[in-house]
Amino acid sequence: MRIWVDADACPVAIKEILFRAAKRTGVEVTLVANKPLRIPPSPNIKMLKVAAGFDVADNEIINRLAAGDLVITADIPLAAEVIEHGGHALSPRGELYSTENIRARLNIRDFMDNLRASGIDTGGPAALSKSNRKAFADHLDRLLTIHGKGT
Repeated sequence: MRIWVDADACPVAIKEILFRAAKRTGVEVTLVANKPLRIPPSPNIKMLKVAAGFDVADNEIINRLAAGDLVITADIPLAAEVIEHGGHALSPRGELYSTENIRARLNIRDFMDNLRASGIDTGGPAALSKSNRKAFADHLDRLLTIHGKGT
């Protein structure tokens, strides 16, 4: 299993959890973004810079994804595509997307887009909480253990 990170909007705290997991377990973590990002020196941690543009990073992740890989993303359509391709998708807030919940997440996303398009202010997401970070780390550890990378 490799880990792909939709990194342009991924919180620093989540990247740090991923960096520690890569060093601890040897799992390969690749940050995909349209601007250079700082990464710690490690043979398991890579940065892949892609061109700016709509869905460029998403498309690059899908093109490189292998069944069983994990993608870290808050992008619901990308998560749905990852699941269709046999991968795992985990949000930075610790929600593990699955075939059972992704359709509902897509419907909620579309509903919120429609509200915003009609001029209704839906606000932004809440700040990443301690419980979000813990949920993320717990799901990550479970997935790494299942795939033989946990310690």
